[in-house]
Amino acid sequence: MLVASPHSGRDYPAGFVATSRLGFSALRRSEDSFVDELFAAAPALGMPLLQADFPRAFCDVNREPWELDPVMFSDTLPSWCNTSSARVSAGFGTIARLVASGEPIYGGKLDFAEAEQRIRLCWQPYHAALAALIDDAIARHGVCLLIDAHSMPSLNGPIPHGPSAATSERIVPTGNGRRQEPDFVLGDAFGTSCSASVTRCAERYLRENGFRVRRNDPYAGGYVTRHYGRPSQRVHVLQVEIGRGLYMDEQRYERSDQFGFMQATMAGLLERLAALLPALVAE
Repeated sequence: MLVASPHSGRDYPAGFVATSRLGFSALRRSEDSFVDELFAAAPALGMPLLQADFPRAFCDVNREPWELDPVMFSDTLPSWCNTSSARVSAGFGTIARLVASGEPIYGGKLDFAEAEQRIRLCWQPYHAALAALIDDAIARHGVCLLIDAHSMPSLNGPIPHGPSAATSERIVPTGNGRRQEPDFVLGDAFGTSCSASVTRCAERYLRENGFRVRRNDPYAGGYVTRHYGRPSQRVHVLQVEIGRGLYMDEQRYERSDQFGFMQATMAGLLERLAALLPALVAE
């Protein structure tokens, strides 16, 4: 098993912060704060933990390497860049145009050389490390289960947790009305990135602990989930989105009093999933 935290990096380069039109706190809106720490038990359980130290707003490793928006750049992008994906159009390419809350990051245009440097110094080493860990797991054990760990903003204040959470009313507005906001969203690219037994196991464990869980809605899995998930080759990837209100003060970017509880809960999730590994080898 492996755990990856691609969006919890908080080492913001000074030059990046200086050239942004946003303040430091606003830049952090794209950050999956403290997710790496939530899964801090992984190494002690024998599971490598890979994290990006650089922030998502600087370079997003859960994208293709060259998903770039041409309107952001002063020069013409090379032909190999993917300039038309839905993620680029939304402002969230490999080099994002916007932070998660929708504000533009830059006051002017970038040179392509800047994007190229970030991709070569951040994106490529991250994926080289991730691919090497996956290959090593397959070589040693014949199977790899990767948990790609993320967080999601809560919409209606702090999220209740534990057995009483099931009775708490959390509502998300939709086109057809309103529904409860989930505590966790499990993304398996609609059943294509991992064995169904993995998703079922994670969902069962979280529900047993009183959390509301949804599958693939609204997060079915990003580039990592879809690119590396190859169940037929015994590489299973499950994306786990955790409601930030479960473990942090979202306005102050501080760990809440429930942080230790959530760390223990995530350690339990990893242990429960690890028990599936023999069956995954046999599939």
